Amino acid sequence: MFEILHELSNWIKEFAETDWAILILFVTAFLESTISPIPPDPLLIPMGIINPSSAIWLGALCTLASVLGAVLGHRLGSQFGRPLLRKFVSETRIQSGESLFDKYGIWAVLVAAVTPIPYKVFTILAGVLKLDMKRFLIASIIGRGMRFLSLGVVIFLFGEDVQHFVEEQFETLTLLAGVGVVASVLFVVILAKWKTKRRSSRKQSDG
Repeated sequence: MFEILHELSNWIKEFAETDWAILILFVTAFLESTISPIPPDPLLIPMGIINPSSAIWLGALCTLASVLGAVLGHRLGSQFGRPLLRKFVSETRIQSGESLFDKYGIWAVLVAAVTPIPYKVFTILAGVLKLDMKRFLIASIIGRGMRFLSLGVVIFLFGEDVQHFVEEQFETLTLLAGVGVVASVLFVVILAKWKTKRRSSRKQSDG
């Protein structure tokens, strides 16, 4: 088992140094704010640990991608409404999100942006409820920055301590990182194929 995880760790290290890793990180962070259940953290953390000097930049990249995805989610919610949201999340989660919006307003977006709460629920729901875009954007930038950019800063400042922790929890973290990377890649590939198939079906229908 250890040998398998060691090989997986080496693969992650090699993958993290490629241009594909940055692209996958960006796409994962973007989609997590709209339709994907996969967070970018499992890829951001090992990429930052491998190269601590770039950790802040990677955190900023995640923040940017996530905010852009949030804007798209808001616009999709505003245009297509509640039926779109039901395609990605259960009615129970939608109602929970609405309750938080009723109680805390824009602060609900900020909390969701920082915590592991599925952010896509709040980005799309914010559009459904016609939440002011300017306030929504500010909350998203602050919240996502607190989550991803601050994570990059921590890795940058305490790279050696983080590295020591990783060595102690090697097997567990490697497994989690590997699952995160593979899941991210698979999701992007499946989404691309689904869009291609959908476009092909539309062309056949139009024809």
